Amino acid sequence: QVQLVESGGGLVQPGGSLRLSCAASESIFSFNVMYWYRQAPGKQRELVAAIGSGGSTNYADSVKGRFTISRENTKNAVYLQMNSLKPEDTAAYYCKAVRIRDLKTHDYWGQGTQVTVSS
Repeated sequence: QVQLVESGGGLVQPGGSLRLSCAASESIFSFNVMYWYRQAPGKQRELVAAIGSGGSTNYADSVKGRFTISRENTKNAVYLQMNSLKPEDTAAYYCKAVRIRDLKTHDYWGQGTQVTVSS
């Protein structure tokens, strides 16, 4: 069973930075796309950023220019560099991996890491 483990969350002041990590239990080459999602209290989980196996990236409008998703294949890891953090970025952040095999889509989620932006 695929395991994804997020880390790097914490409390940061507005304008600060954090880097989240997502470590996979197997080669991330086996996943078609990897994502970062977030969920604030009382709100639906929303897509933050995505990175394809070829390195292409996409971002939610709310984080464009502030967040950067990247991958390090040798470490089976995906990162989310978050700069210029705002209080509205406060949420639990989740890593998701998607594998498409034999015309079936398999989704794998991590347990999440909390990010709190507050002065």
